[in-house]
Amino acid sequence: MSFSTRTELMRHQPPAVAKLLPSRVGGLFMDMGTGKSRTLLELARIRQEKFDRLFWFCPCSGRDTIAHEVTKHTTLTGADICIFDDATSERTVPRDRRIYVIGTESMSASDRVVLAYNSLVTEQSFVAVDESQYIKGPRAKRTQRITHMSERARYRAVLTGTPFSQGAVDLYAQMRFLSQKILGYKSFWSFAANHLEYEERKDAYGRKRRTGRILRSHNEDYLAAKIAPYTYQVRKDECLDLPEKLYEDRYCRMTGEQRAYYEQAKDEILLSCDYDDWNPVRLFHLFSTLQTIVCGFWNRTDPATGQTKLIEIAHNRLALLLDTIAEIPESEPVIIWAKFHHAVRQIREALAEIYGAEQVAEFHGKMGDSKRASALARWRAGARFLVATQDTGGQVHTFNEAAYALFYADSFKYDKRRQAEDRNHRIGQTRRPVYGTLRCLDSIDARIAQAIERKGNALEAFQDRLDVYRRQGMKKQAIELVRAL
Repeated sequence: MSFSTRTELMRHQPPAVAKLLPSRVGGLFMDMGTGKSRTLLELARIRQEKFDRLFWFCPCSGRDTIAHEVTKHTTLTGADICIFDDATSERTVPRDRRIYVIGTESMSASDRVVLAYNSLVTEQSFVAVDESQYIKGPRAKRTQRITHMSERARYRAVLTGTPFSQGAVDLYAQMRFLSQKILGYKSFWSFAANHLEYEERKDAYGRKRRTGRILRSHNEDYLAAKIAPYTYQVRKDECLDLPEKLYEDRYCRMTGEQRAYYEQAKDEILLSCDYDDWNPVRLFHLFSTLQTIVCGFWNRTDPATGQTKLIEIAHNRLALLLDTIAEIPESEPVIIWAKFHHAVRQIREALAEIYGAEQVAEFHGKMGDSKRASALARWRAGARFLVATQDTGGQVHTFNEAAYALFYADSFKYDKRRQAEDRNHRIGQTRRPVYGTLRCLDSIDARIAQAIERKGNALEAFQDRLDVYRRQGMKKQAIELVRAL
């Protein structure tokens, strides 16, 4: 079935199409909000006589958004699109659709989806991986399945605004999906041998062992030259005249009960165990626990019994959120970014009590696809508050209806924060978006804020400092670093 496009290209999109068109494979490294989807659809329109089906991989939470983008920009309708869900199987999947939208995560979680995709993709197919950082792990099951099954496809593309969020290591799997010939390495090991330097530590027998942690990358100019013919890259500030962002931070203090639990958590998780056992898993557990405590709860595992109990903690964060909302004009829709499902429930209940349950829509990973789509439609139809988690709502979606976004709790990573911000700082946004961040003084929030300001990762920055102390045998300083969190 042939199709045409409904919308015009912006001035930076034709060069992207022209760059990728001569090759069967290519990458659109375009900042969020610059129209990656529209650019891919233009490529598909031009090539439509040369492929049978377009398979569009994206995060599971963004499948409905991709389908909406297709019908918005082209003459294709919902009847031309198949969205894979948990019930999709090789036996039930329709074979007469032009576009198939598949959740990237499903390729590791659902064998039925894997078999259905494998039964459809042919030598005449077009396969695109949107938010391709989701396949950056070369050993990940979904990366290997998508890569190997898609090798037979005539055309392949990757789309992302953050191709190198952790450096050159992120590049290999994305380029390997396109073609092994681009970088010229037959395996990740040969790539790593030439471009990655790993941390080494001595084991109990004095032998050097890799820890798996990458210290630095090498020969990056060579990699840039190798991918240049196959990729188009553009930043938002180079091509769009979007209104500038406004930022405002709001602060609260811990209650006495919070502070007591906060210090107890540090003692139980790190300070009560041997110094040599402070591994990345324990550090992540510590950071996550401290962040839940400043949000007013703790899923505490008793060290003696191993039993877990939810502790509700008196806190000021929710009151700070309500006070901040009270300063926003009543006619304005608001996005509230939360990190924990327990916090989503607390926020929903507090907002419903003041503004009415009909004014609150939730959007998170514990909801099924249809419920998320329904909630988003209800928010767009007039519900004032969208309470979403960054993991589920922070990618793919467009929330330009709102100029106000409040971060109830931040991610440890700058990239996730940036992606969430760009949900409503995209093409079509005509007003200056305002981003309010709630932070608890003298807490883990300060370290997270510092990392985000430096465009880094709070957990990795802390681990780097801790490793310096460890290598130098400075145990006292390491303990003080933990106590200062």
